[in-house]
Amino acid sequence: MENFESVCDYLKTNRPVNPVLCHRPHTAARSARWFLNHFPGDVLYAVKANPSPLILHTLYMAGIRHFDIASIAELENVHHYPDVRLYCMNTVKHPDHIRRMYFDFGVRDFALDCMDELCKILAATNQAEDLRLHVRITVDNSTSCLPLDAKFGAHPDEVEELLLAARTSSEELGVCFHVGSQAMNPLAYASAICRVNHLIRKTGVILESLDVGGGFPAAYPGLNPKPLGEYMQVINEAFYDTLTSETCRLKCEPGRALVAESASMLINVTLRKSEWLYLNDGAYGSLFDAAHVDFPYPVRAVRGDRLINQEYDTEFAFYGPTCDSIDVIREDFDLPELQIGDLVVGHMMGAYTAVSATDFNLLKKAKIVLR
Repeated sequence: MENFESVCDYLKTNRPVNPVLCHRPHTAARSARWFLNHFPGDVLYAVKANPSPLILHTLYMAGIRHFDIASIAELENVHHYPDVRLYCMNTVKHPDHIRRMYFDFGVRDFALDCMDELCKILAATNQAEDLRLHVRITVDNSTSCLPLDAKFGAHPDEVEELLLAARTSSEELGVCFHVGSQAMNPLAYASAICRVNHLIRKTGVILESLDVGGGFPAAYPGLNPKPLGEYMQVINEAFYDTLTSETCRLKCEPGRALVAESASMLINVTLRKSEWLYLNDGAYGSLFDAAHVDFPYPVRAVRGDRLINQEYDTEFAFYGPTCDSIDVIREDFDLPELQIGDLVVGHMMGAYTAVSATDFNLLKKAKIVLR
């Protein structure tokens, strides 16, 4: 992998035709160390956010020893590291994948949110007695930019039976939840912890862990979450104000918050029509989140090998390179007057970018360089 001082340094000797993903692994290391120093429990990196071997190695070297994997391929990227604990917190898994995770890779931590999934886990592991099961419950996602509660989580009328069944089937029992991606209010975690505590008191089960999930926000332009320190304070105070804290260890699953700043994208302008820029990456590629979740990545413009520093006074929307008209990003991006051959630099693109890119039209995915 090539190494450069900056985007402009790369452009002094390169004129990319295809998109370029510029890794900045030191930012992931910095974020990992912050979470390890401030979260009062175990920090699980959600590998799905960015499974790049470079990023995984960076996080491991920064001290991350817990990894949340959702597939065999993700597992294979991290299982070789010594002293790591792997969690499959995907609540729906193929029986063969459960079997391989348990018998071939030693995974003992599995999430579930219904009785059928519990039965599947027990059958695939031959009724194993050393399982660490995590019951996912649905909680309020209304303060998040991307709610997840419609797809995942046991509802209140299902929780009691599920917790009791999981308690008798597991060596250690945990409860997990997710307040939604880009949770903009730290009080969402306090509300969810309070709900868990109520359910635990109602059922009378003893928990060994409470996983508050992910959702810790990255500071994209136009989104103004409170400082992450306030999230840690709210979680800590809410947790230690419950009976659950007497037996539990806290866990969290940051993904985006650890790696959002770890990459920038170089994207070519191939055509301009009024306030529309046609780019060589888009909704079917690395700009999936910009197109489908309306995440407003910070952008700069480059001409040749220099940043364009004139006042950014034009609001552009983007079309991607495919022959599909839904390949569109309607968000208004403030940029200077641009022309064919200029480049747009998208920052904070370390999470869910490379992994979201498809092969539609067989267009080349982003080349990766190191900066």
